[in-house]
This record gives sequence, structure tokens and C-alpha cells, in this order.
Amino acid sequence: MNEPSHTESSRPEPAHTESAAVTLVVSDADTAIAHRSGDVPVLATPRVVALAEQAALLAVDDRLDDGQTSVGIEVEVHHVKATQVGVTVVARAEIVDVAGRNVSFEFSVTEGDDTVAYGTHRRVIVDRDRFLAAK
Repeated sequence: MNEPSHTESSRPEPAHTESAAVTLVVSDADTAIAHRSGDVPVLATPRVVALAEQAALLAVDDRLDDGQTSVGIEVEVHHVKATQVGVTVVARAEIVDVAGRNVSFEFSVTEGDDTVAYGTHRRVIVDRDRFLAAK
């Protein structure tokens, strides 16, 4: 995958990319305690999933026409390393398959050279207005 090219406070990657990355400095708001998914002050698995989805959203953005968005429909995550508050992590997502409106990704979350989490994610491209109107 490409080197980190997007942080939450910078511009997204150039057009026609197949991958994207986001950077996060883990704060108290990102911990298992804050997300009520555990009782230890380390990066929460739900926050890992959100980072992976954020990177995937950026990676697929160039494939969307006006009026379209993508929504997450599946995530498989392996969270393999605890990450303390104050540590920087980078989530990277890369498009590995496109089948019609379905876009599949592989993602990783790293802390320096160490893998924090990895997995797969699937999104589907939808018409924003029709999606919001669905009951």
C-alpha cells in the first residue's frame, strides 16, 4: 500500500487513487473505556473499525458520481496489538476488487512498523437520495 497521504487535517490523495490513509493520535475519546467496548484505556476496536472505514471511504471517493455515496456493509477485523493513549496510528485501505456497485478493501492499522489491526471491508455504492428515502 502507499505511504500515508491523508491525515484528518490535510487534503485527500490526488484523484484516481486505489488506496488512502488516515492518521490518528489516540486520545482518551478513542479508548475502549470511552467506546464502552472494554475497561482498559487503549485504542478501542470500534475506533479501529471506524478508521478503516474512513480510509476506505477516501479510497473509493474518486469512483463516485455526483449524488452517490458509499456505505459500509461488511467488516472483518483482527485487532492484534494494544495501543496506548498518545500514540500515532495510521489506517490504510486499498481497493482489491470492484464488482458492480460492491467495492472490496484490505486494510491495516499500524503503529510505526507494528501492525495494530488488519482485515477486510466491503462497501456498496448507492444513490444518496434513494438511500436516505428508504424505509
